[in-house]
Amino acid sequence: MIVYEATKKEFLDDVLNDSVTSKIYSEFKNKLGHSTSEKEIRSWKNSMMYMHNVLSTDAIPADCGIAVEYRIPRTSNRIDFIITGLDNIDNKYAVIVELKQWDAQIEAIYGKDGIVRTKYFGGKLLPHPSYQALSYASLITDYNESIRNEQIKLYPCAYLHNYVPTQKDPIFDAIYEPYTSASPVFVSGDALKLRGFISQYIKKPDQKKVLYIIENGKICPSKSLQDSLVKMLQNNEEFIMIDEQKVVLEEALFYAKDSFSSGKKNVIIVEGGPGTGKSVLAINLLVKLTAESMVCNYITKNSAPREVYSQKLREGYKKKFIDNLFKGSGVFHEAQKDDFDVLIVDEAHRLSEKSGMFKNKGENQTKEIINASKFSIFFIDESQRVHINDAGRKSEIITFAKLAGANVIELKLNSQFRCNGSDGYLAWLDDVLEINETANYDDFDFEYDFKIFDDPNELRDAISELNKTNNKSRLVAGYCWNWLSEGRSKEHIYDINIDEYDFHMSWNLDNTSTWAIDEDSVSQAGCIHTSQGLEFDYVGVIIGNDMSYSHDHISTDYKMRAKTDRSLRGIKKATDNDEKQIKKIADEIIKNTYRTLMTRGQKGCYVYCCDKNLRDYLLSRTRRMNEHYTAAPHDALRVAENKTEYK
Repeated sequence: MIVYEATKKEFLDDVLNDSVTSKIYSEFKNKLGHSTSEKEIRSWKNSMMYMHNVLSTDAIPADCGIAVEYRIPRTSNRIDFIITGLDNIDNKYAVIVELKQWDAQIEAIYGKDGIVRTKYFGGKLLPHPSYQALSYASLITDYNESIRNEQIKLYPCAYLHNYVPTQKDPIFDAIYEPYTSASPVFVSGDALKLRGFISQYIKKPDQKKVLYIIENGKICPSKSLQDSLVKMLQNNEEFIMIDEQKVVLEEALFYAKDSFSSGKKNVIIVEGGPGTGKSVLAINLLVKLTAESMVCNYITKNSAPREVYSQKLREGYKKKFIDNLFKGSGVFHEAQKDDFDVLIVDEAHRLSEKSGMFKNKGENQTKEIINASKFSIFFIDESQRVHINDAGRKSEIITFAKLAGANVIELKLNSQFRCNGSDGYLAWLDDVLEINETANYDDFDFEYDFKIFDDPNELRDAISELNKTNNKSRLVAGYCWNWLSEGRSKEHIYDINIDEYDFHMSWNLDNTSTWAIDEDSVSQAGCIHTSQGLEFDYVGVIIGNDMSYSHDHISTDYKMRAKTDRSLRGIKKATDNDEKQIKKIADEIIKNTYRTLMTRGQKGCYVYCCDKNLRDYLLSRTRRMNEHYTAAPHDALRVAENKTEYK
């Protein structure tokens, strides 16, 4: 959808008459159905003046096409500026310009592909502008069949017209060369350079014909994208389907194809506990349905799962091939009805009601996802609700699906592929944490390696040693320590301090999204937000002072949570300061958090408790297990009276 469309001459006149901003804003409200911020309106006014200066030349024909704010179909992404035309032998071209208001210095981020930190947004990590423009060009090419058939060539670039670079500025750092070479970046004072870049390709007018093709092209994934995804999946053993996963996969494929061919809306809900293979299923569906020429997205609220699976899937392939397949849950409030063929929602229990930084956009994420897709599938485990704003509920999915006239299919995954396949461990853990009472659960399959440590240093040493095998062991902790090291990766700052044992450790530094798979991450502690939805061979869990044991019961205290943790922020307002209700909600979230952390390990879970009474309680529960197995001693779990040993 193009918000503002004109020839170059019309655009220059609108800027000169000071009417271009009001025209863009009027069309924006008319076509997108809502208003926008004063900041964005000011950015239009500012950037259009700069583009006026760039285009004020006879070298670029007066009747070439101009588009401002082109919303890429099936996405919430908008391209700032497009110039279209022909070369001297009538080849069709479109130059994509990503416009930035940045006027503060950036920092190059090493170890992260195509990412910068900018002070313009308070130190936030963002895609490099050249990568952003290149990814948009790739997205259009990969999904607009008409552009491929008409052989329209897209040339992206970025224009940071307020940005005054320093000598050897990070924006031009060599680590970004793969993107800046294909999508050059222009800064303050580069108007003539940008003019030269555009005029290389736009030499003859097209009377906006290329814009028409871009706007009205048939949307479906390219064959090259389909083939690349299938090859990636074939080379990844961890994405192989077995048992119930295969059954659910075939059911989902059937109903997705039914929606695609008939237009009937189908919604599938897949319930499954930790380790039942929900995420593996979701990735398989993404690949297989894209290979069927359907426009699909994999969605999670939390960035960590989608970033990790995106990176695993693209090993050996270009980042831009698949990044556009992975999205957050808060981008569909602007989507039109049935914009997408398929939306695959992993960790659906984490969906919120409202979207946006201030939770002021849209109506309900579940409702918006169902509305935006012909077929949607929700993978859910309501016992993994770990944030006060987590609103994903099976009942809510059913309600919104029926309101949309959808056929609802409910499926379950029961087979346990994590925790060494031990359903007994999960039941035991629910009983121990007093989440659910389970009959006769004083034991579980001893093939699962569960240990308790007296000293957090020994816990860290054990996990570090196990990690040497394949980089699949991690240390995580309850969010009871402030994240002081955030954005300060070059400084030596410890967040988690247990002075009694001279134990000091930092939360994950700049690798928030891919901490689970990055090299050297074992030296940093993860939290619920960087580990939920992911798995390791072994997980070490530090239980903070938000959970303790007293009077023969597990106790929780939300006041012991770190101030930098937002999981319970606003709980008093949400409960009208009802202390009983506050405690009930907080108790559920804290216990769910530790249950989730303690089920991340496929082979084992090692634990240190800040509260000594809780440690003794867990020891008593494991000691009871040992007593059950005295007739057939097993070496997997060895608990001493006062100290847990590890192999």
